[in-house]
Order: sequence, then structure tokens, then C-alpha cells
Amino acid sequence: MWSEIEAYAASLGGVVASSSYGEPSLKIGKALLTRLRVSDNSAVLKSVDCDERGELISARPDIYFVEDHYVGHDIVLVRLDHAELGDVAPYIYRTWTRLAGK
Repeated sequence: MWSEIEAYAASLGGVVASSSYGEPSLKIGKALLTRLRVSDNSAVLKSVDCDERGELISARPDIYFVEDHYVGHDIVLVRLDHAELGDVAPYIYRTWTRLAGK
């Protein structure tokens, strides 16, 4: 699934493969678009406010989750073993739109 995310993000333009916290990530310039958490095969998705995150987790706890470290941030985690590109792409696009405009 990470390779699908990489391909989708690359199609948006200006996205480069990089690393963050020693793990694979995708960035626009120096700004993080998303990153892989190898330890649990999940991805960090940005631009998801707390209310939306709560709705996602309630609706699909098999896919979306959060850990204490991310509670105060506009982030949701996604289990890549259970997700499809359609579960991830809207949030990558939203973040890309915000970052690409800078």
C-alpha cells in the first residue's frame, strides 16, 4: 500500500521521497506530506482536524486511529494493511494542496 501512496503523491507533482524520523516519507520541499510508520505499517495523514478524526475513527476503527502523541495535532493514523488508496488519497491531496500553494 505504501507504494500506491508514493505513486499517487508523485502524480500530484512536486513530491519527493525522503525520510522522517528515519522512516520513509513524502515531502514537498522540506514540508512533510505523509510518512510511513514501519513498526506498525501505518501512515501519518495530516490536515485532519480533531472533529473529523473522531468521525473517521468512529466510522472505521479498523482503518483509522490515533495515539496520544498525535492528540493535539491535525493528524490521523491509518492502518495500511486494512486501507485502500481511496481511504488515504483525499487527505494526501488536501495536504498537498495546502503545502503546494506555499
